[in-house]
Amino acid sequence: MIDLDKDTQETPVIKSESAPASFTTEVQPKMKNKSIIPVIIIFVLVAIGGFYSGAWLKAKNSGTIVSAELTGIQATVPTTGVKVGDIFGSADEKSFKDSAIGVLDKGGFNGEGTHKLVRTGGISQTIYLTSSTIDLDSLVGDEITIWGQTFKGIKVGWLMDVGRAKVEALNAPLPK
Repeated sequence: MIDLDKDTQETPVIKSESAPASFTTEVQPKMKNKSIIPVIIIFVLVAIGGFYSGAWLKAKNSGTIVSAELTGIQATVPTTGVKVGDIFGSADEKSFKDSAIGVLDKGGFNGEGTHKLVRTGGISQTIYLTSSTIDLDSLVGDEITIWGQTFKGIKVGWLMDVGRAKVEALNAPLPK
């Protein structure tokens, strides 16, 4: 029996006497009204702290020091007027870690690469190239040093995405 005149903050427990014991329905007491303001304040502070710490880390890591050699780097290769010592492409030394030197020739192998870097030692030393940053066509026939990211080739031994190139010699003969 429930006394409706009694003033309490708890909801009474109601037990059904006609239902079996396994089906007894109990209503839990009402939760006390707790303030959620401290939880919201903590959440906002954590979100702000995460945002600013992430921005600080990004700024700290993006301010990479460029070597003196790369200060004069050109973003694009001109169609004429390429000189020995010119550097083209990206100054990002972290993404383009692998390097090699050889004479640039046009053509890939069975769909892998658009160009190849012919090096001394025969065909086993040839690197097949693509480039996401520079136009390699303007450097065909020149001896160049390349920096890039190596990928596993399906049909070739060495496949590289070239990010930067430095002209070492103009109109160089292909090595044997």
